[in-house]
Amino acid sequence: MRALHHLESNPLEATTTLITGATIHTMESGPAGGPVSGTAGGTGAAPEAVLVHAGRIAAVGSVAACRDTAARLTGSGPDVVDLTGKVLVPGFIDPHAHPLMLGQMMSWVDCGPDKAADIPAVVALLLEAAAAAPAGRPVRGYGYEQRNLAEQRHPTRHELDQVATDREVYLMNASGHGGVVNTYTLKTNGITKDTPNPPGGEFFKDDDGELTGELSDAACNILTGISGVKIGHHGPNFHLEDELAEHLRQLEAAQDAFLAGGVTTIGDCQVTKREFDTYLRFADAGFLKTRVNMYLLSHLLDSALDMGLHGAFGNAMLSFAGIKFYADGTLGGWTAYFPEGYIDDPCRTGQLYHEPREYSALIRKAHAAGLQTATHAQSPTAIGMVLDAIDAAQQDRPDVDARHRIEHCGLPTVEQIGRMKQLGVYPVNQTQHYYNWGEGVKDAIGTPGERFNPLGEFVEAGVPITLSSDAPVADPNPLEAIGAAVTRITRNGHQLGPDSLRISAAEALAGHTINGARVVGRETELGSIAVGKRADFAVLDADPLAVDPSAISSIKVLQTWVDGKVVYGG
Repeated sequence: MRALHHLESNPLEATTTLITGATIHTMESGPAGGPVSGTAGGTGAAPEAVLVHAGRIAAVGSVAACRDTAARLTGSGPDVVDLTGKVLVPGFIDPHAHPLMLGQMMSWVDCGPDKAADIPAVVALLLEAAAAAPAGRPVRGYGYEQRNLAEQRHPTRHELDQVATDREVYLMNASGHGGVVNTYTLKTNGITKDTPNPPGGEFFKDDDGELTGELSDAACNILTGISGVKIGHHGPNFHLEDELAEHLRQLEAAQDAFLAGGVTTIGDCQVTKREFDTYLRFADAGFLKTRVNMYLLSHLLDSALDMGLHGAFGNAMLSFAGIKFYADGTLGGWTAYFPEGYIDDPCRTGQLYHEPREYSALIRKAHAAGLQTATHAQSPTAIGMVLDAIDAAQQDRPDVDARHRIEHCGLPTVEQIGRMKQLGVYPVNQTQHYYNWGEGVKDAIGTPGERFNPLGEFVEAGVPITLSSDAPVADPNPLEAIGAAVTRITRNGHQLGPDSLRISAAEALAGHTINGARVVGRETELGSIAVGKRADFAVLDADPLAVDPSAISSIKVLQTWVDGKVVYGG
């Protein structure tokens, strides 16, 4: 994998800051299976202080040594920040998220389990929003997951017709892979019971062959209207257009949420022209405070190659990283591909976005150009398809450091985990998914669902684990993700699977810091507290490596630093 080719932005002020008093977890690399935490450069000595100069880490170690370095650099003493009683860790890296989608949905109606326990409650929330909205404005909600509703099913178009019959009503599933629309939306887009399903998507019907209003994956293309972003069968289309000024406000609100969670670097894993344009304008206006690594959606692969994008490039804040693909759908929305069907609904198999031969050709094309790929795959069938394609691509052009990724990687077999180790494939997992709907996955596919995100098996096999939020599917809250990885306790209080699937707090912290840096190809400058790296930190009110595992998710982020400056907190 090629290193990021930097096009540097404005130079940083040469400020010098000495951070003292904190428990410091450097996350510098140690033996395979987990970095050494709380040590300076792996020497075994717990560091007392960190010196920051001009946005970079200039020294890590004793207070005296850091002061000596400051004197050599500046000829004077540094500013001192005393963090006594607090914990300093590298800024969290969230390598799979959708910031603009998160910001947009912050203006929608929250219909998640904390807000609505059943379908009438969902309808009531949407009705309230419809009454307050101008005439004709779409009503959009998000966050429901059918297994968290009392009825244990999706709402229907007829229930959403109670909200409005003269405008679009869209209720997005928590997975982001579709949801339910009202009758008006179907009619406006010319969708009838005789409309064929698009490749990679479905318009669902009841036992009588009538449309239920549920739609999934590639069928979501109807939601972007005539002139909006169209992505064909390359993924679920959540790229709904708003005014540019509104998109900028949405991105700023999302950025604030990431910074509040201690996240300093994000991988945006589905960039279309909507996101690309918004990021460029946001950065040009001087608003960008988090580092964003953009993965263009695969419908843009040929365009990217035509423009000569044959490797990662950009500046320290905004960069192009690779190409995002989809193999199958989602476990939460029951569109992940299980050809044998789901237990509660054997007729529902989910779907593949591409036939294996077509998908393999796409991966081989990207790999041949030197591009990192990141493929969404949940079921064993889909994961196997990804591994076969990567194996073929590696035979075409061997590259020991390609770092191809499998996003979510929910239910790999033990044999597939071994292949991932052999091929150097990185899983990018979201433990908040099983926190939010782990029981639903078990209900959907049976006992194998207890292995959902088998992190302990990855560690046992020597496959580096990486944690992310998939925001807005889950909140950008790394401490919640780390806590879920350590306990495997769901929001309903059940442990999903045996203890062997759990991992240690140190391994989980590595998954949201140094391992996250590796999967976005930036471990030489991010992910740990080491001399020469960028001074990105999160300051915590408690130690995730010392508290009871059940308390990790309650740890607060007090400050977030980017390039040696506090960008969140006092």
